Amino acid sequence: MRRRSLLLQVGVAALLLALLALLVNNLVVNLLRTGLGLDFGWLGRPSGFALAESVLPFAPSDSYLWALTTGWLNSLKVIAAGLVLATLLGVAAGAARSSSNRLLRSLAGGYVAVIRQVPLLLQLLFWYFVAFLGLPETPIGGLIQLSNQGISLLGIPLSVEFCAVLTGLTVFTGASIAEIVRGGVNAVPRGQWEAFRSLGLSEGLGLRRIVLPQALPAILPALTSQYLNLAKNSTLAIAVGYADLYAVSDTTITQTGRAIEGFLLLLISFLLLNLLISGGMAGINATVLGRMRRSR
Repeated sequence: MRRRSLLLQVGVAALLLALLALLVNNLVVNLLRTGLGLDFGWLGRPSGFALAESVLPFAPSDSYLWALTTGWLNSLKVIAAGLVLATLLGVAAGAARSSSNRLLRSLAGGYVAVIRQVPLLLQLLFWYFVAFLGLPETPIGGLIQLSNQGISLLGIPLSVEFCAVLTGLTVFTGASIAEIVRGGVNAVPRGQWEAFRSLGLSEGLGLRRIVLPQALPAILPALTSQYLNLAKNSTLAIAVGYADLYAVSDTTITQTGRAIEGFLLLLISFLLLNLLISGGMAGINATVLGRMRRSR
């Protein structure tokens, strides 16, 4: 059996290598036919275009490489904020769906049912054209300033495009996370619920201290998939004009005509980002499992 398993693994590895070699060969042949070849020298040339939003200073005289870096930082900004807010929203909605309060269960269930049926692209367009572009100029407590130009938090300006993308990603991914949390919470034996209730703990405290920690091993693997989906879905930001990595890459490819190199850089960038997310979640999962084993 072991020999058969080893031969099967070798066969699959050989097949994958052959497929990779075929793809590389096709790429090289097509580049030779067009007379282009692989060339990344254009990265140092001035980009010649402006970006509506940038984490660090950017001007049209800056290089294509700096433009792509700025787009990548813009992607990181919206993805990092989206991961945090989607997690908070998803955990809250998932816990509400398991609550003994009928109103909370109904509200959370309606939120999940509606949001999961509407494509993310339509939601982004809704948040951009309907919600944020129609905001009246309204100060809230001197800390938050709302307007159709964006939102200002404690003097930190957030553009309409960023707010629309962040809200769309948060609301959409939060609905899927809510279902993951609900499934994990329901996997905890009902005896645990009865135990904390018999101790006089409130529903909220019992969920935070007793139920959720035990549900984490069931939640984290699926949560990783949703985090990766959020990172990939962020490329839809181009629909509302947010200058993320995909949008900047699209402009760069159009101006330079270097489609192969542009897509390779885009592929590598998102591969690194997703590996970072996967590695971080794997570390968290290992830590949680280790603590649970020690507690036993």
